[in-house]
Amino acid sequence: MSAAAPLHDAPPAWDLGDLYAGPSDPRIQADLKSALAMAKAFAALKGKITGLDAAGLAGAIADYEALGEISGRIGSYAGLAFAAQASDPAIAKFYGDVQERLSEIGTETLFFELELSQIPDEALEAAFAADAGLARYRPWLETVRAFRPHQLAEDMERLLYEKDLTGSGAWGRLFEETVAGLRHTVRGEEMTGPQALNLLSSPDAALRRDAAAALSATFGANVRTFAFILNTLAKDKEIDDRWRAYPEATSFRHLMNQVEPEVVEALRRSVVEAFPRLSHRYYALKARWLGAAKLNDWDRNAPLPRAADTAIGWGEARGIVLGAYGGFAPRMAEIADRFFQKNWIDAEPRPGKSGGAFSHGTVPSVHPYILMNYLGKPRDVMTLAHELGHGVHQSLAAQQGLLLAATPLTLAETASVFGEMLTFRALLAAAPTPRERAILLAGKVEDMLNTVVRQIAFYEFELRFHAKRRQGEVTVEEIGAIWLTVQKESLGPAFDFSDGYSNWWCYIPHFVRSPFYVYAYAFGDCLVNSLYALYEESHPDFVAKYFAMLEAGGSKRHKALLAPFGLDASDPAFWSRGVAMISGFIDELERDAALLDGGG
Repeated sequence: MSAAAPLHDAPPAWDLGDLYAGPSDPRIQADLKSALAMAKAFAALKGKITGLDAAGLAGAIADYEALGEISGRIGSYAGLAFAAQASDPAIAKFYGDVQERLSEIGTETLFFELELSQIPDEALEAAFAADAGLARYRPWLETVRAFRPHQLAEDMERLLYEKDLTGSGAWGRLFEETVAGLRHTVRGEEMTGPQALNLLSSPDAALRRDAAAALSATFGANVRTFAFILNTLAKDKEIDDRWRAYPEATSFRHLMNQVEPEVVEALRRSVVEAFPRLSHRYYALKARWLGAAKLNDWDRNAPLPRAADTAIGWGEARGIVLGAYGGFAPRMAEIADRFFQKNWIDAEPRPGKSGGAFSHGTVPSVHPYILMNYLGKPRDVMTLAHELGHGVHQSLAAQQGLLLAATPLTLAETASVFGEMLTFRALLAAAPTPRERAILLAGKVEDMLNTVVRQIAFYEFELRFHAKRRQGEVTVEEIGAIWLTVQKESLGPAFDFSDGYSNWWCYIPHFVRSPFYVYAYAFGDCLVNSLYALYEESHPDFVAKYFAMLEAGGSKRHKALLAPFGLDASDPAFWSRGVAMISGFIDELERDAALLDGGG
């Protein structure tokens, strides 16, 4: 049944000891008690923020940041423990209890950001001029104050904050626990979601079909639950948006990401218009290579003919990624290697563990942690390179402190996708034959299509779903129809879709936890395509400028961060260049298509 040979060295589970020793660590309760005391003391400033002088305001922000460090440390540990064992009832209870305690703490300080928004612009500018320590927080304060037109009265904000635990937070937790608990029976073998999804990359077409059928059956059996969750959360968001006077369902996300709506729309339009030049053209090639008149939905991630099916051991994957990072800059490899040396990565596939992959920045006083499910596929190596890129970025930005470390979403995927590109280019340069090179190039195109085309298709699905939800509850059938329509538009005429595929939206966590987040991946991929082209052209001081960009974290906006490279995301030509790199790779594959002929 295994789709790959055994790994020669086992992927690790992480050690969360730098946060806490375990859920029963007495430091957790002590820190919760300390954080609550700090929050109550901080609450003495309520009603006084607008009257503080520059030094007083700087001190208040520093105290707020210190409290965030403690709360963030506890919350990070609980979230990571839950992600590693989402189906464990004891861990789920621990996670829920911590969230309740943190909500209580957060309620005490809710007034602060609301009152910061009430400071007159001229008074704040004078305070910036008077205190350099305060001026350092200008980017964070500008982000906070950007929400002024959408803030409600304090008692209303407090109510909404407290009820989040039993509202959107609860529905999100239900989704995560439900997905983690799903089991899919493939040829009599019960599998987790990541295990079953991994079979969609099997060279055995019949096994891919059976795995897809098992996934469709499980999704179909649970789809009404997922549809209810999605409908409920979308309605919850619509109510919130209406009360806060957000003009569009996407408005909050764009504001949070510090990106202009027209920039995102330019990206969306550039990619959608390029569907025929990108995915439609590539998947027609793939059908040819697999010897099929049409691809089935379960063939999207099928391996290419004569592609090696040998599993890549964890140690080998480590060497590949660190070698690529070191070729760019030894400093990057040194930072990334800490994650391996100190067990900051959980890559072991196991039942009950969250699917997907992420790098959690925790708090600046600790370090990031990476979660993935490593199964030995080349794509898993790229995932490792991707998440380590995040980890390096988060490590470098930590020097900015809690409030300024977080990178705006517009650039959050830059380091991760750049890490992928470095790894890919290293593998491409080492390819022993033209056919192996073509296989690698095709694999990279597939990854880029999954990042750019698929994520913009996800975004398009969300746009259409949320628009329809504003007219009333959306049925399972209607959600499925929106999903299939967008999939057909994005993937193109080379595909036939099974009836069960209409429910495959239901396991995507971004739709539930972070609506409209997905465009960040396409943003990052297209941005990196332009950035990497400059690197290849030996742009002056590129490495130094790159590290400076990562170290800046959230202390600068995307225009300021990209300016040293001469790049501007508001220019439509910027996105055209990003799309052109993918199209150029497909041009090359079309020229050398015969190298991969041979049937599937």
